[in-house]
Amino acid sequence: MQKPKLSFWEIWNMSFGFLGIQFGFALQNANTSRIFETLGAQVEDIPILWIAAPVTGLVVQPIIGYFSDRTWTKLGRRRPYFLIGAILSSIALFMMPNSPSLWIAAGTLWIMDASINISMEPFRAFVGDNLPDRQRTLGFAMQSFFIGIGAVVGSLLPYIFTNWIGLENTAAEGVIPSSVKWSFYVGGVVFLLAVLWTVFKSKEYSPKELEAFEAASNAKASLQPKIENREKNIKNQQTIGLVMTAIGAIISYYIYANSLTKELYILFVGLIVLGTLFIIVAQLRKQNIRNGFTIIMTDMLNMPETMKQLAWVQFFSWFALFSMWIYTTASVTGHVFGTTDTTTVLYNDSADWVTVMFTVYNGVAAAVAFLLPVLAKRTSNKFTHMLALVMGGLGLISIYFVTTKVGLLLAMVGVGVAWASILSIPYALLSGSLPSAKMGYYMGVFNFFIVIPQIVAATILGFLVKEYFNSEPIYALIIGGFAMILSGLLTLRVKTNKKLNISDATN
Repeated sequence: MQKPKLSFWEIWNMSFGFLGIQFGFALQNANTSRIFETLGAQVEDIPILWIAAPVTGLVVQPIIGYFSDRTWTKLGRRRPYFLIGAILSSIALFMMPNSPSLWIAAGTLWIMDASINISMEPFRAFVGDNLPDRQRTLGFAMQSFFIGIGAVVGSLLPYIFTNWIGLENTAAEGVIPSSVKWSFYVGGVVFLLAVLWTVFKSKEYSPKELEAFEAASNAKASLQPKIENREKNIKNQQTIGLVMTAIGAIISYYIYANSLTKELYILFVGLIVLGTLFIIVAQLRKQNIRNGFTIIMTDMLNMPETMKQLAWVQFFSWFALFSMWIYTTASVTGHVFGTTDTTTVLYNDSADWVTVMFTVYNGVAAAVAFLLPVLAKRTSNKFTHMLALVMGGLGLISIYFVTTKVGLLLAMVGVGVAWASILSIPYALLSGSLPSAKMGYYMGVFNFFIVIPQIVAATILGFLVKEYFNSEPIYALIIGGFAMILSGLLTLRVKTNKKLNISDATN
C-alpha cells in the first residue's frame, strides 16, 4: 500500500498556509531590531533581546511535534496546531508595534516567535505525512515558494506604505512609525487567513492509514540500522549527560571567573540543563519508567544518522541567517550609509532599504524554488545544497565591500538562492529517513538546529562584535558568510536513505 500521488493544486492548498506564516516571520525578522533600536536599545544589546524567542522555540518545537504525532481530531492531526498558532501569532503581530517599552517589545517577540513555531513546526511533518517519497521534494519546494512570496510582500510592506501610500516613516523618539505599525496589522490578518485556507482546503490521512503506508515502506526497505541494546543505550545517555553537564559547568565558571559578558551564561547554563535532563531520564529508564518525558529525551538521543549529519549543516547555515537578520539593519545604516541616529530621515530610509533587500532575497527564493529540484535531479540534492549555500555565504561577505543601494540588492541574490535551498532540500533529505509515527517529533527536534544557532548568535555575536570588532556590526555579517560556506561543504558528507526504526526497547 502506497500513498497516492497528489495533484499540483492539492499540494498548493496544503502549502498555502506557509504564505501567512512567512508573512509574519518576515515582518518580525526585518523590523524587530528596528523596533528595539527605536525603543532605546543599543546595537550590542540587540542580540540578547532576541534570546527569549529561540529558547522558547527550543522547548515548544519537540513538544508540539510529539503531541501532533498523537493527535487525531475532526480537524485532523497537524491542522489544529496550524490554527492555534495562527490565532496567537496574529494577536502578537497586532501587539508588537504598539509596545510602549523595550522590555514589552522583547516579551511580545517571545510570544510571537513561540506562536509562529506552533503553526510552523507541524507543517514540515504535514508534507511527510501526505506525500509519497517521490513528491516530497516538490512539496518542500512548494513551501519554499510560498515562503518566498510571503516574505517578499511582508518585507516590502513598510516601504510600500511609506512610498506608495504616504504613511509617515518617522516618528517622535521612542515611537514606532505608522508605516511599520500598519505593516504588522496587515501581517496579522494575512497570517490567519492563509492558515485557514490550508486548514479547510486540505485533508490528512488517519493514523491507521499512515501505519499501513509505513508498513509497506518498511517491507520494501533493504537496509535497517542496528538498534543498540537497551542497557548500552541508557549508559550512553547517562555518559553524554555527564559530559554535557561538566562542560557547561566548567565554561560557566570560566565566564564568571573572568567577568565575561553575562549573555554567555545562557548558552552554557542551557548545556547544563540539557545534560541534567539526560541524566535524569537515564535513571528513570533504569527503573523502567516510560512516559512522554522519557520518550522525548530518549528519541532525541537516538536520532537517525542522516539527521545528525544534517544537524551541522543546519547549524552553520541558520547561524549565518540569524547574523543577517539581527545585524543587517545596523550594518547597512552604519557601515554603508554612515548613520546611527534613529530619528533622522537618512536612518529610516536606510532601514527601509533593508526591507527592500530582504524582499529581493525572498523574491529570488520564490523564483528559484522550483528550479532547485530540477538541478538536484540532474546532479544531487547534496551538490545543489552545497552550491546554493556557497553562493549565499559569498553574498553576505560582499556587503562589506558594497557602497551603493544596487550593490546591496545584488548581494542578496546569492542569499536568496541559499534561502530557497535551506527551506527545502534539508527536509527532503531528512524525511525519507523518518518513521511516520515520529515524523512530527523528529521534525521538531530537527528545528533545534535552527533554534540553537539563533541562541548561539544572540549570545556570542554581541560579545564578539563588542570585544573584538569595536562594535562594528558589519563583521557579524562576514562571520555569518563564512559560516554559510562551511555549512555548504559539510553537506557533502551527509548520507541518506536509511530508515530509522526505534523499538520500545530503547525507551
